[in-house]
Amino acid sequence: MTHPADDADAAQPRRGGYRKGAERRTQILDEMIRMVAEQGVDASSLRSVAEALGITHAALRHYFPSRDELLLAVYREHEVREQGAPDRMKSAIGDMRESASRNRAVPGLVQLYTTLAADAVQEGHPATRDFMRERFARLRAELAALIEADQASGRIRADLDPADLASLSIAASDGLQVQWLLDPDAVDGERVLRLLEQLVPPPP
Repeated sequence: MTHPADDADAAQPRRGGYRKGAERRTQILDEMIRMVAEQGVDASSLRSVAEALGITHAALRHYFPSRDELLLAVYREHEVREQGAPDRMKSAIGDMRESASRNRAVPGLVQLYTTLAADAVQEGHPATRDFMRERFARLRAELAALIEADQASGRIRADLDPADLASLSIAASDGLQVQWLLDPDAVDGERVLRLLEQLVPPPP
């Protein structure tokens, strides 16, 4: 069932103040995260989300004019929520290993990430390309800083280049996610990343 008030909001975004608009946007993202987590990215068309929320397609496009913008907003919100995960270890590979463990419960969101990565290397997705490039640059820098801290404390070999090891860790994690999506019974990303952890400590 559609609600005329939602169309009115779309036509006149200032009516009722910004608080209502922010609440509606959060509601859309909550529903989208739920749909992707349960059904995968195929459920992420603008029309299917609008139908699930009981609003018109035009009202939804007021908040997210394109599928790319909606998918990016969903992944950004997912990342914000992930930052508050209680079991984050604040170590280079350990963080990625714990994230791989959590991702088992939400394969649809892992699929969303791989979809964004695939879109980013194709023409016609400039916003997605910019997002993924910025994300990789940020993640490499964050991991390199954690690696340097691990090297200073003696947990990781000091002769390894932090930026290179950060890139290798990201490549391993992302590649394992794709393999896991295709054959979840054959690939245990958490176990493989634990193996990578065992390869980088200094000799006794």
